[in-house]
Amino acid sequence: MTDLPLDQVRTLLAVVDEGTFDAAAAALHVTPSAVSQRVKALEQRTGRVLLLRTRPVRPTESGEVLVRLARQVARLERDAYAELGLSGAGEPTRVSVAVNADSLATWFLGALTRVPPEARLCFELRREDEAHTAALLREGTVMAAVTSSPDAVPGCSVRHLGRMRYLPVANPEFAARHLAGPLRDVLPQAPVVVFDRRDDFQDGFVRRLTRRRAEASPRRHYVPTSEGFAESVAAGLGWGMVPEAQAGPLLRAGRLTVFAPDREVDVPLYWQQWKLDSPALATVADAVTAAAARALRG
Repeated sequence: MTDLPLDQVRTLLAVVDEGTFDAAAAALHVTPSAVSQRVKALEQRTGRVLLLRTRPVRPTESGEVLVRLARQVARLERDAYAELGLSGAGEPTRVSVAVNADSLATWFLGALTRVPPEARLCFELRREDEAHTAALLREGTVMAAVTSSPDAVPGCSVRHLGRMRYLPVANPEFAARHLAGPLRDVLPQAPVVVFDRRDDFQDGFVRRLTRRRAEASPRRHYVPTSEGFAESVAAGLGWGMVPEAQAGPLLRAGRLTVFAPDREVDVPLYWQQWKLDSPALATVADAVTAAAARALRG
């Protein structure tokens, strides 16, 4: 196969970002017919279907590879313009990062404040569970991610950040009312706080405790913010797995108690980013790694 024409690759990206061929044509200042012809030519060149013609348009697995390529080329072009001092170099550089809610609520924002102001960066953060942030990298939606997977997404590098510790906690009055007795018997019946419908953390804790005989109670409250989650547990709505950094002040204030000592759960976190020689990405990676070393367990 010969080289991929960049105008066709950029057109594919525009269609994915804009959602329709007509919207992509408007963004590129060409006709919808030209957009359609470029995408068809790229599909013929690669021998693969690249788009699902839905509304909005979605890339296939092969299409995601080329969308990621298009975003990486755009990143390199902006870096080159900045180094050359050409038109547009004075504009801030946008860095898109996927990060899990608990990191966002505890240590990650502090990392961004340590990025030197002269770097002139703007951040676009996408909140996603650490088990799913890698998917955004794979799709090319973000340039970097905090993830729980040590397996590199194709085209990305990985470095270990540390371990985020979670404590099984509850309000003391809640624990006295619902958790008196053998935990393997009472915990599956106790009301529980869950982040969202994809959150399997509390269920996993109960499965390990009961040797897979039970999961967390169906009496569950969904609270989809990290701060709200911890506050809901402290208020006595249910028990939950709360990050050590958030649980500490609530434990000292007597609003939480650890009901299963020595059963904390450590979640390893990794930094994955595109394999690009990008000053912007390198600056952010250094700041994130340094902050993680201070905030997370080794």
